[in-house]
Amino acid sequence: RKGVGVWNFAGASQALANSKSAWYYTWGTQHPGISTPRGATFVPMIRSAENVTAAELARAKSAGPYLLTFNEPDLPEQANMTVEQALDLWPQLMATGSKLGSPAVAWGGPDPQGWLDRFMTGAQARGHRVDFITLHWFGADFTTATAVAQLRQYLQAVYQRYRKPIWLTEFALMRFGAGGAQFPSQEQQAAFLTAATAMLGQLPYLQRYAWFGLPATDKDRSGLFSDGTEATVVGRAFQAAR
Repeated sequence: RKGVGVWNFAGASQALANSKSAWYYTWGTQHPGISTPRGATFVPMIRSAENVTAAELARAKSAGPYLLTFNEPDLPEQANMTVEQALDLWPQLMATGSKLGSPAVAWGGPDPQGWLDRFMTGAQARGHRVDFITLHWFGADFTTATAVAQLRQYLQAVYQRYRKPIWLTEFALMRFGAGGAQFPSQEQQAAFLTAATAMLGQLPYLQRYAWFGLPATDKDRSGLFSDGTEATVVGRAFQAAR
């Protein structure tokens, strides 16, 4: 169940092994420069429309039984796709034979007539296969109990709407504003991670989760490792999580 989003940095392979993650992903179909630890698995992603190519799909198919799909298509700075565009491309993803996660919207997963709702309605109408729902969630309230309750409510609302297994592939406490991302203290983030993962373990429909993300820098302040061996306070909480 326990996973992490990974982008390359000095010591990434060692950090990934030390994180005790059971799985990871890189927002792509490959993991250049990153070794998969023993006992862990890599899950590929077709990130956007431009990645729906024969070569990328072949790599995704060979990487394993699961395939993550379009990353935050509802955001211009991410996959930036219309529902119709995603639905039109979907048969090529189905042809891999992989178990497919829905596109991972940035927000509004359970909203009637939201991006995901229109995609799932369109997929059903066209007979497209979607095996599980992929979600992102970032909490702007840094109080542990409140944030965990909000996350649980969001997941429950999505499950009640679509009745499919859920993968939570990006989550952390982070406020987005005009001045850029704001983060809680390391201690607050760690307390949230510990309580949130315990809560996630109680949800029978929550199949996997992935923290955002592995590297810790001045910019990526929810990260788990500042190098291959030095875990942050948050990283130590992640190591202890189930």
